[in-house]
Amino acid sequence: MSEFVLHGHPASPFVRSACLGFEEKGVPYRIAPIEVSDMRGEAHLKLHPFGRVPILQHGDYRLYETQAILRYADALVPNPSLQPSEPRTIGRMNQIIGINDWYLFPMVARVIVFHRVVAPLLLGATPDEAAIAAAVPDARLCLRELNRLLGDQSFLAGGQLTLADLMLAPQLYFLAGTPEGGSILKDTPLLAWLARMNARPSMKATLPPMPLRQAA
Repeated sequence: MSEFVLHGHPASPFVRSACLGFEEKGVPYRIAPIEVSDMRGEAHLKLHPFGRVPILQHGDYRLYETQAILRYADALVPNPSLQPSEPRTIGRMNQIIGINDWYLFPMVARVIVFHRVVAPLLLGATPDEAAIAAAVPDARLCLRELNRLLGDQSFLAGGQLTLADLMLAPQLYFLAGTPEGGSILKDTPLLAWLARMNARPSMKATLPPMPLRQAA
């Protein structure tokens, strides 16, 4: 089998989600780093026309979008399966992935995590407190709904680890380390779920680089 190469910045939660899929599958892979200074540069845009990460290179096959990469890996290496077979569980998994991609990341993480973690630690910038405060209601909404959907289950979509868990865990790893996220998540089922996820070998093997690791 050809080598799996993930292009992206090692601190990206989306890159980490893709890495988690390969770790859970037990498939060797490597990260080809794209530095922050090179993001959306000519070489990056040749790999991904929208200037995002990760990008998978598997032999002569190139694929971008984290969901697509995870589903490709799951189809290519069937065991252990990261996608359920029961229709309602499939629906719940996809719903939660949608919450991550459409609400949690753009409305919450891209604001709170960026200004609390990325801006000061990677860019040397001062957090925008007004932007953070404006995102807190959205954070409460997203996390309240995720807590409701999780309930007393072991994993987000039920009793099985799925792509939903792999998509959400890297986002909440950073968010839980912020004052705002930590306060909202305190004593919730979602925080207990995150602790279980953080204890998995795949999460330990894909920790973000310093100093971002210390921030969460």
